Amino acid sequence: MEDQTRRRFIQKAAALSAAPFISTSVTRALARDSQKKLGWALCGLGSLSTNQIAPALLKTQHARLAGVVTDTPEKAKRWQQQYGIPAKSCYTYATMEKMAHDKNIDVVYIVTPNALHLEQTQRAAKAGKHVYCEKPMETSAERAQQMIDACKAADRKLGVAYRCRFEPNNLECVRIAREKELGALRIVEANFGFPIGDPNQWRLKRALSGGGALLDVGIYALQATRYLTGEEPISVFATETKTDPVKFAEVDESIVWTAKFPSGVVSSCSTSFAAAGMGNYLVHTERGWFGLEPAYVYSGIRGRRSDGKEINLPGIDQFAAEMDDFSRCILEADTSIVSGEEGLRDMKILMAIYESARSGKVVSLA
Repeated sequence: MEDQTRRRFIQKAAALSAAPFISTSVTRALARDSQKKLGWALCGLGSLSTNQIAPALLKTQHARLAGVVTDTPEKAKRWQQQYGIPAKSCYTYATMEKMAHDKNIDVVYIVTPNALHLEQTQRAAKAGKHVYCEKPMETSAERAQQMIDACKAADRKLGVAYRCRFEPNNLECVRIAREKELGALRIVEANFGFPIGDPNQWRLKRALSGGGALLDVGIYALQATRYLTGEEPISVFATETKTDPVKFAEVDESIVWTAKFPSGVVSSCSTSFAAAGMGNYLVHTERGWFGLEPAYVYSGIRGRRSDGKEINLPGIDQFAAEMDDFSRCILEADTSIVSGEEGLRDMKILMAIYESARSGKVVSLA
C-alpha cells in the first residue's frame, strides 16, 4: 500500500479506537456486522490476550473475536461467557486442526511462548486459517522460515505483530526521516529494557523463549532502526553482560550492539532484563535530531525535535490498528507491511547479533 493510503487507514483506525465503546451487551457488539468482519481466534489466553488483544477486538472495523485456543478448560468457559464465544469455536492446542470445519474462524492470532509458534502456525495453516503471530516469530531464522513455508503451502497469509508500525508518532518519525526535514540521518540510538520479575517465568527458560532480553524487547529497538532508516543493516557487532548468572543462566540479560547501514548510517542499540528507564530512540541528523520517549509502550508515546517542535499525535489502540490492517490485507488480497518475510528479516539479524556476542567479532549480513 502507498504511504499516503496507509496513513489514511491509520487515521481511520485512530478514530475508531479512540471512540468509546458503549453497549449493553458484549455479545451483541461482537455479533454486530459479523458478516463484514473476519473471525479471529486467540491462541493463548494470557495477560496480553486478556488485557490488550481481546478488548481491542471490540474496536476493530474488519475483525471480531470468534474463537479461542487454550488447554485450560476454566479459561475457555470464562471466555465463552464473557465474549459469547460458541463452545464449538473453543479448541485446545492439540485440536487446532479441527478448525478446518469452523467457518466462524478466519485468522488465528498466536500469543504463546516463542518456541511454540512454529507448531501452532503449522496447525492453523493446515486448518486453512491465516496466521498472525506475536513477535519474535520464533527462536531461530530456520524455524521462522518453516512458518512462512507452512502458510505458503496452505495459501494463507502470515503476519507478525509489530504494533509500532501502526502507531502515529512512530509513523511521524518515519515521515521526518524519509522527507529529511532535519537533513539526512547519521546516527540512530535505540534501546528497550526493563527489570524482569519472576525468575521462574517462561521468558527466562531457553527451551520456550529461545533467548532473553534481545528477543523479547531488543527486537523493538532493532525494528526502529530498520523502519527509521528504511534500510537493512550490512553488519553488526555485539557484546553481552550478565550481572546475575543464576537468574539468567539460560538466556541473555543485557546486550548492546552497533550496526552499519548501506547509506552510512550507524545505529547504537541496547536491551536489558535488568535495567530500568529504557524505552526510547533518538535520531541524529545533519541539522539536528528527533526521537520518541517513550517509544514502544501501549499508550502515551511522544517525542521532540531539535527545532523545538513536539511529536505528540493522538494515540490509538495499536492492537486494533494492526488487526484491522491484517484483516484488510486478507480481504483486499494486499501485502502486509508486517508479513512473515518482515519477521524473518528481524530473526536473521537477531541471530547475527547473538553470533557476534558469542564470537566477539563483527558479523556481516551481506
